[in-house]
Amino acid sequence: MTTATFHPDLFAGKVALVVGGTTGIGAGIADAFAGLGAVVTVTGATAAECSAARSSQSFRCRDAVALDVRDEPALARLVGDLPRLDVLVNCAGIIRRGAEHDVAVFEEVLAINLTGTMRACTLARGKLKAAGGAIVNIASVLSFVGGGLVPGYAASKGGVAQLTKSLAIAYAAEGIRVNALAPGWVATPFTQALREDPQRNAAILARTPLGRWAQPEDIAGAAVFLCSPAARFITGAVLPVDGGYLIM
Repeated sequence: MTTATFHPDLFAGKVALVVGGTTGIGAGIADAFAGLGAVVTVTGATAAECSAARSSQSFRCRDAVALDVRDEPALARLVGDLPRLDVLVNCAGIIRRGAEHDVAVFEEVLAINLTGTMRACTLARGKLKAAGGAIVNIASVLSFVGGGLVPGYAASKGGVAQLTKSLAIAYAAEGIRVNALAPGWVATPFTQALREDPQRNAAILARTPLGRWAQPEDIAGAAVFLCSPAARFITGAVLPVDGGYLIM
């Protein structure tokens, strides 16, 4: 679908890094950029996760690298090894439903989802400046509404939205555009438990005007747009891709 919308060589000669790109939304975004000609590196939380991604017949990225976004030296080495960087997508994240009222768990969620995003943007800034590149951070509909079971996740995603706006201002003079996507409910391993819960599934669909769960490629198209020349005057935006969930 994405390659039917955008010219097949739109990102030819470009290099993209999708942090958290081995599964789910990140994998969909990485595949979309690869399908449009970019040389894409993805990261995953574990070596096993990366091995599984590489062994998939549909894997079109250059490589999958295990990375803990809290490990600054490892992230710096990864960015430093790239020949250039045109696109950075920050998709690494965790959720600990019910456990996030424990302060230690809350802090872990923020360290990965929010501080990890800031760390990647900071370390990639130089190469993005040289290429006139773009950043897409993954926020959430929970950037706008609360979640009683997930105070850490909601706080981190609210922070990602505000971080995006702040970095858009800070990086604008360097030719780097910084935007975010706020996905709604997406059918990934991340949300499998919710989809298998009849009551929660029904409640989510009832509040989603388009009446279905998103697929990762639904989010990927918006990411491609925000990094494309079509969005050259867009920065600091937090774009909901939620099937209308937030308007209900």
